[in-house]
Amino acid sequence: MTSTAAPPAEATAPAQAPAQAPPQAPRQGDRHARRFGLPVAVCLVMGNVIGGGIFLLPASVAPFGTISLLAFAVLTLGAIALALVFGRLAQRHPQTGGPYVYVRAAFGDFAGFLAAYSYWMTAWVSNAALAVASVGYLAVLFPAVGEHRWTMCLAALAVQWLPALSNLAGTRYVGAVQVVATVLKLVPLLLVAVGGLFFFDPANLGPFQATGQSPVGAVSASAAILLFSYIGVESAAVSAGEVRDPARNVGRATVLGTIGAATVYLLGTLSVFGLVAHDELVTSQAPFSDAVNTMFGGSWGGTLVAGAAVVSMLGALNGWTLLSAQTPYAAAKDGLFPKAFEKKQRGVPVVGVVVTVVLASALTVYNYTAGSAAVFESLVLITTFTATVPYLLSTAAQLYFLASGQGERVRRGRLVRDAVLAGTAFAFSMWLVAGSGYAAVYQGVLFLFAGVLVYALMAARKRRAAGTAAE
Repeated sequence: MTSTAAPPAEATAPAQAPAQAPPQAPRQGDRHARRFGLPVAVCLVMGNVIGGGIFLLPASVAPFGTISLLAFAVLTLGAIALALVFGRLAQRHPQTGGPYVYVRAAFGDFAGFLAAYSYWMTAWVSNAALAVASVGYLAVLFPAVGEHRWTMCLAALAVQWLPALSNLAGTRYVGAVQVVATVLKLVPLLLVAVGGLFFFDPANLGPFQATGQSPVGAVSASAAILLFSYIGVESAAVSAGEVRDPARNVGRATVLGTIGAATVYLLGTLSVFGLVAHDELVTSQAPFSDAVNTMFGGSWGGTLVAGAAVVSMLGALNGWTLLSAQTPYAAAKDGLFPKAFEKKQRGVPVVGVVVTVVLASALTVYNYTAGSAAVFESLVLITTFTATVPYLLSTAAQLYFLASGQGERVRRGRLVRDAVLAGTAFAFSMWLVAGSGYAAVYQGVLFLFAGVLVYALMAARKRRAAGTAAE
């Protein structure tokens, strides 16, 4: 139902955000704060994209047949287009905050707040889910962890607080942990992805299409499972203020990190398909373990993969904890989040880190005390929708910048290329939203609109502060 009242004059066009100052370098003498170089920024992207899901993906898509590899290829192209758009946006606005900064600059405070709020909510709920998922792998390494729900809960809390402590120690340590975790997680994955090709048996591949669906239906169905494997491509853009020469390095790190993660995904899945017989893979609970056992014999593959999965999740939590604090930090600087989120020490928004880990810990404890996995799984499902909201708004912002002629003058050929990339990334983002499912979109919209009340209060406070300053 639309209103017939005419909008105020100032509302007829998107409110333009005031120009932000260039990101400030860490204070001289602060040995705990350090800008990320290109290698660390690439590791941040790869570490956040490659979480724990890779260790189950081959078995998840095996029921569709090898046609699922085609879905992987299509998704990879979409993710690279999205990465290129984030790179171009980072050149235009090289500040901490990523999607929030771009959306606010294009569409004003309200849209910017929705991008920041949805991204922040996604981060802390996903952190809780990632920590809970890691307990199953920890129990393989330390069986006592899985003996009681309280030992499982304590283990999940430890998995969350260790990366948080790394963040609170300063950006210097966040970068170091991210590099080490990324290298350690890639060793076993590349062992299977590359080494597995030497043991590849085409007879294990099974049918190209294992279901009765049409090829388009099979690709779409398998893509629905794989859609969120690339969440995190925006990691370098969100932390642009902590990246050296962000206008140059954020785009490069985003593209290189996305391509690196895609290569591991594609080669890893292909190798597992060729190492484990299709009938066994469909029911496998640990496909990478089965692949390692096929390559070398014995039964030590489970321990190796469990260790790699734990390291992978710790690395992802390390990066996501930082990202979960960066977006509210940027919004707080503009008066759209509580001012406490603006506090920074050692290059890290400390309040954002603490609030994020406390909320995630509370959700984790609730998961183990309420005994209702359905509620927890429902919250996680909601985040699969809220994670795509900043993508959709960011690609729309890029289309707005291009169509309105903002920014530097470029050759027509480059303008057309950027427009095609932005259009492709927008379509990819819409596909992500559709892949969330009806329930996730419905509940996610309710959670998103609940934030409107927060925006109303913060906008009113900002307006009063501006009026007081004018007096």
